[in-house]
Amino acid sequence: MKTIEHWINGSLTPGSASDTQPVFNPATGLEQAQVVLGGATDVDTAVQAASRAFETWSESSLTQRTQVMFAFRQLLVEHEEELGRIISAEHGKTVDDARGEITRGREVVEFACGLGDVLKGSFSDQVSRGVDVHNFRQPLGVVAGITPFNFPAMVPLWMHPIAIATGNTFILKPSERDPSAANFVAELYTRAGLPDGVFNVVHGGKDAVDAILTHPGIEAVSFVGSTPIAKYVHEQATSHGKRVQALGGAKNHAVVLPDADLEFAANHITAGAYGSAGERCMAVSVAVAVGDAADGLVEVLERKAREVKVGPGDVPGTEMGPLVTKAAQERVEKAVGTAAAQGATVVVDGRGLKVDGHEEGFFTGPSLLDHVTAEMDAYKEELFGPVLAIVRAESLDEAIALINANPYGNGTALFTASGEAARRFQRTIHVGMIGINVPVPVPMSYYSFGGWKDSLIGDNPIHGPEGVRFYTRPKVVTTRWPQQTQNIAAGFDFPTSN
Repeated sequence: MKTIEHWINGSLTPGSASDTQPVFNPATGLEQAQVVLGGATDVDTAVQAASRAFETWSESSLTQRTQVMFAFRQLLVEHEEELGRIISAEHGKTVDDARGEITRGREVVEFACGLGDVLKGSFSDQVSRGVDVHNFRQPLGVVAGITPFNFPAMVPLWMHPIAIATGNTFILKPSERDPSAANFVAELYTRAGLPDGVFNVVHGGKDAVDAILTHPGIEAVSFVGSTPIAKYVHEQATSHGKRVQALGGAKNHAVVLPDADLEFAANHITAGAYGSAGERCMAVSVAVAVGDAADGLVEVLERKAREVKVGPGDVPGTEMGPLVTKAAQERVEKAVGTAAAQGATVVVDGRGLKVDGHEEGFFTGPSLLDHVTAEMDAYKEELFGPVLAIVRAESLDEAIALINANPYGNGTALFTASGEAARRFQRTIHVGMIGINVPVPVPMSYYSFGGWKDSLIGDNPIHGPEGVRFYTRPKVVTTRWPQQTQNIAAGFDFPTSN
């Protein structure tokens, strides 16, 4: 049985912990590896290695850091297939979907390659006679990331390239459900020329998380996961004097107006709802059908849901793989039954799906629920599975009010042919990321990712310009270089008054 170890100071190590946890292949239901579960001792070892590395890495040139990023980016291209299959085998998503997340993560690496422009400071000449002012940004020190199972490559790539390129050293605590991608990325960094100790991986559960949140040697923590844990991370880390990025859960709505192309809208909503088995924080989990669009939309969505090809992620032609664990499969299927009991119409029932040759896999098919109301659990809860709930609304204003009343505000979409409706929607909706005829509005790497309300705890979005600001702090320098022959007496008033 393979054992997945920590990566600390440039090499694999079992660390000090004796506990391990099984890692399953979701398509077969079989255990395929054990991952070590680290704790405070292992986190401290990683912090010490990262602290030593910070002394030299923070003083390295911007050219050296971006050269590493260019090399790392090329290695991600060359090993995309291999990394995609590693992700698929532990997460369950299709290899094509895994390649897609690598591509989106690589875009952040490309943004980090161009940080020379982003990190330029400003200079003000002669603010007072003989006095100039300029500013620049410096790295924080040792920073850490705690990342979820659903994107084992992409979400960490939203964090560590920017942190490392700005001169910090990094400790990653990936999900223990699919940990191998993190170690593979660590090896690529080493091949790219990154010095030992700059990037470290500590595997584990709550003990490792708590050690990161409280360790005095860690300056900042980035987190993506559920809202309750995001709130816990934010509270614990900030109480210990750390900066925090804490991205939480979501309940993403796609609104369809009567003037929309229903075939186009349904096609994209189906992909947004059932892609990656719905295990995305940006998945479309609610379709709001407005007015006369409802019956026609349900009809097309039903057809498309039944056409989704479910199977093992490494089989060509598969569009949706299994859920990540048996517990996730059972939770999602229970939610469909609860929805039916609460009055929803189960248009497509994905429960009980068996895939030939993979009968023990964690599969469930796409489920489509109609006549869902805001009071039902299927609407209120983040199911994190292939379940699409349809809520009917009489008008766009009613749809907007529904979304604005929801506690989450991560992403939303509007399908329409009306520019007026689109403009009104994007200006009045209380959601951080908006798509117009785009179902999953994840911004490009040179913008920042983050929702509103319970989808973002605190004020720090991730990657893009906000990511650079998060991993650095500014200095403002006021200088005067008097001629040696001058005799300038010190004054007690503001320099600009002279």
